[in-house]
Amino acid sequence: MVVWLAQALCLAVFWPVALAAQQPQHLFFRVTLSQQFTAPVSGRLLIFLESGTGAKKIDENPFQPTAVYIAAKEVPALAPGASVDVDTDDITFPEGFSGLKPGDYQAQAVLDVAHTYAYDGREPGDLVSDVVALKGFAPGTSAEPALELDSKVPEPEMPKQDPDFVAHTHLEDFASPALSSFFGRPVHVRAWVVTPPKYDAKSAVRYPTVYWTHGFGGTLQRLKGTGAMLYQRMAQGKMPPMIWVMLDESCATGTHEFADSVNNGPWGKALTAEFIPYLESHYKMDAKASGRFLQGHSSGGWATLQLQINYPRIFGGTWSTSPDPSDFHDFTGVDLYAPHANMYRRADGTAVPIVRDHDKVMGTMEQFAKTEKVLGDYGGQLTSFDWVFSPRGKDGRPVPMFDRVTGDVDPSVVEYWRDHYDLAHIVTTKWAERGPLLRGKIHVIVGTADTFYLDGAAHKFEARLNALGAEPHFTYIPDRTHFDLYVIDKDRQGLFDQIGAEMYAVARPGVDWKKK
Repeated sequence: MVVWLAQALCLAVFWPVALAAQQPQHLFFRVTLSQQFTAPVSGRLLIFLESGTGAKKIDENPFQPTAVYIAAKEVPALAPGASVDVDTDDITFPEGFSGLKPGDYQAQAVLDVAHTYAYDGREPGDLVSDVVALKGFAPGTSAEPALELDSKVPEPEMPKQDPDFVAHTHLEDFASPALSSFFGRPVHVRAWVVTPPKYDAKSAVRYPTVYWTHGFGGTLQRLKGTGAMLYQRMAQGKMPPMIWVMLDESCATGTHEFADSVNNGPWGKALTAEFIPYLESHYKMDAKASGRFLQGHSSGGWATLQLQINYPRIFGGTWSTSPDPSDFHDFTGVDLYAPHANMYRRADGTAVPIVRDHDKVMGTMEQFAKTEKVLGDYGGQLTSFDWVFSPRGKDGRPVPMFDRVTGDVDPSVVEYWRDHYDLAHIVTTKWAERGPLLRGKIHVIVGTADTFYLDGAAHKFEARLNALGAEPHFTYIPDRTHFDLYVIDKDRQGLFDQIGAEMYAVARPGVDWKKK
């Protein structure tokens, strides 16, 4: 008995030590804020690490999702000269840094001060370190890596603007009563209005108007570049003379897509009942449905589809390219209505892909979602869907459509998505009321090799519309991806000319704009 008791006491004393020795130790990086800064800073601290040497910059890459390791930590009020230790085995992707094999690595820290990295990457004002080489690095034996935030992302250099374009471009920053009431603070609808070359505010001549909006990651500043391109094409006689309203749909939660949402607010109402009447009182616009058109790409493609479907009396047609899923029976390859639907795994257990380069899978939905979780709680593409489509939870935030750990879909949330945002379902249930106003007005163009598998939902949506007798116009461009859809011959933006001509033919039947 005495021997047994002594052995038991010995195990009790040394077992925790032995167990701790078997557990891998967490790897920490130390990040210091340079003393050149004069005030404390806050934000989401991101550490990017990849193998190799010689990089000037390291960032997350959705087309190589496991090539870059990412660790994150929320940092409040980091003072100049102060340091913070980041546990690179806590909030990480694709796994904790302590599991790295010994070798040559390079690392860089980014302090995302406005929590916008998940939306469009580094922004002016973010703080960054140099890329630090970690030669022969071996977790557990090498010294704790140290990084210093010693520079700030600068404002981008603005290209020189054509004076004619500047004269025909106007920034509209409109305080929306509906949105301001929803949020309890001023909220603005913003857009660049691009008028055609011969536009004269004193003339009686009016123009058809196109409301165009961008995809995920777009910003007001980038919209101006697209507007400049469109103006140039009109000036060169490649496109008919129309007014283009370049709508900014970016927001803190991603893209609001001009949808009326319990989370993001009444953006559809703000646009159609407030902003458009305001614009039509200040510009020589047709100001009637036959002269109001919609166009957008990707998330902007979905936004313009839903605006046409939900406000058919206001718009005379949409030309939506590579739109986000319009039929949730194919939500980037997943049937959300299937029993036990899962965003990460198919019924046969194989991974659900989300990014491809033609026939080659570049990334899976699970990789995409878990990377986004590390980058931040706001602004990512999948989180943006929740903010637009989901009901509001008890915590005031949208209820996630699927579990980010397991991939399991929540059927109750999907039911809400269906009733409010599945465009195929909405068109079917509202056809008796809206059908005569929508017939022939829905145009969708998508590549058969779309990078994000968006051609699948387009086929299902087209089939639903055809069954209703909606007379839709769907075009599938062979072998085109999400990013080269607009190429015609050697012109990367040639599709704009075709779309513009089709719109003008609706607004001005029989008029040859090239002879005007």
